[in-house]
Order: sequence, then C-alpha cells, then structure tokens
Amino acid sequence: MHTSLSTKYIEIQGVEQTFKTKKGQFCALKDIDLTVAKGEFVALIGHSGCGKSTLLNLLAGLTTPTEGTLLCANREISGPGPERAVVFQNHSLLPWLTCHENVYLAVERVFSKTDNKAQLKERTDAALSMVGLTTAAQKRPGEISGGMKQRVGIARALSMQPKVLLLDEPFGALDGLTRAKLQDELLQIVATTQSTVVMVTHDVDEAVLLSDKIVMMTNGPSATIGEVLEVKLERPRNRVALAESTQYVGYRKAVINFLYTRQAHVEKQSA
Repeated sequence: MHTSLSTKYIEIQGVEQTFKTKKGQFCALKDIDLTVAKGEFVALIGHSGCGKSTLLNLLAGLTTPTEGTLLCANREISGPGPERAVVFQNHSLLPWLTCHENVYLAVERVFSKTDNKAQLKERTDAALSMVGLTTAAQKRPGEISGGMKQRVGIARALSMQPKVLLLDEPFGALDGLTRAKLQDELLQIVATTQSTVVMVTHDVDEAVLLSDKIVMMTNGPSATIGEVLEVKLERPRNRVALAESTQYVGYRKAVINFLYTRQAHVEKQSA
C-alpha cells in the first residue's frame, strides 16, 4: 500500500446518474458510495455497460450526477480541474502537433501564470522523459506507434502534476506485450509521483497487478458497486514473481468469480 495521509481523499456519496434517451429515462448508475485514500490505486472493473466510464467522467467533472455528491480533498467536484488529469483509451492527441507540443499545451494551461517559457519547456521535457519519450519529442502522432501515443497521453496528464490520475482503459487497444510494458512503467511512475489513481479496466490481471483496491461493478442498467476487493500484495510488484503467488491467484479467482459467475447473465443477454 502507498502511504495514506487521508482515508477519504475522494468521496462518492449516494451518486446516481440518469440519462434522457428516446425511450425515456435510462439509469446508468445508482447508489454509488465509495471512498479512495490519498495515494491509493483503485481499479473499476465490470462488464460492458456497467457504468465504469460514466463514473470516471463524473470524477473528472465532465458530467454532473443526477443525485449525490463527489468530493476531492473535501471540495465538491463541479467541473474539470488540473488537479484531476484524464487519460483516455483513444489518447486524443492533436495530430498536427509534435509529442512535445501536445504535452506543452497542457503544461502551459496549468502553469503559464507562474512559470516562464524555459520552465514550461523544462516541465514538458521532464514529463516526456518520465515515460521514455525524449527521443520521440519532435515526432507527430502519425509517426509513432499506438503504445507511444498512449505514453504521450500519460506524459501530458503527468505534466499537469495532478493530485488524481483518472485512466479510462488506457491500454485497452494495445497488443499484449506493449500493454505489459506500459503497465510496468505505470507501476514505477505511480510509485514515484505518489498520485491517487482511479483506473477503468476490463482486464482482470491488470486490475490485480496494479491496484490496492478493485471495485467490482454490477451489470447495468442501474449499475452499482457489487463488491470491493482489497489487494494486499507487497509493492514494488513484479509480474513474473506474482505469477507464482498463491495470493495473486486468489485475488484473480475472486474477481473472475464475481464477473463470470455472479454477473454472468449480461453475456447471455447481449449474445
């Protein structure tokens, strides 16, 4: 576990999210109550349509809940803010800008009032260095691989020095080897920055490897938190060593049992 200064850094209290559709009201989330400690890594996992990304968007301040409250550091989340940085699955880079310029934009937005141009460049360089992209800084997104694009997205988020890192399946579109490499790098980055992380994933191994806590969502509509699993594996974590760990296997089985035994009917419905 990371050092925890507060057991309630992020608080989600009685949150419900309803959307208006052509068929009427659609309840995506209901009765969501969750606390995240400072420096904690939390994974949200569940089947498609269980509201994982909806919950992440609420934490990002991109949407407002129909009912309930979301707090970060005792302040209500009422919109996007630089203390909460988001990394999406589709990296959302501007294709006409270089990797350096894509990151610099975020740095400038957050620090332009306090830093001069040399300091802004220094912050940008440091973020790219942290994800191993110094040599690709002057390349444009179209000239680099999918894994490198995701690295730029992570660098851009880290460059803002956020208190909270929100990750929406950031490795979902990558091949297995690239995904594993970026997971290992993310473990190292989070250990260095001590960020509080909430990550949406559908990958059981990813959730167990990275998290302090796995929040398992029930199927939608009106999805809620079915179970919260504390992952008490020592850090730093090594994926090769953990493959032999009975503790790791136990956590993995618990998540699989929840998803494919207790919440299995979603697959039958959508088949």
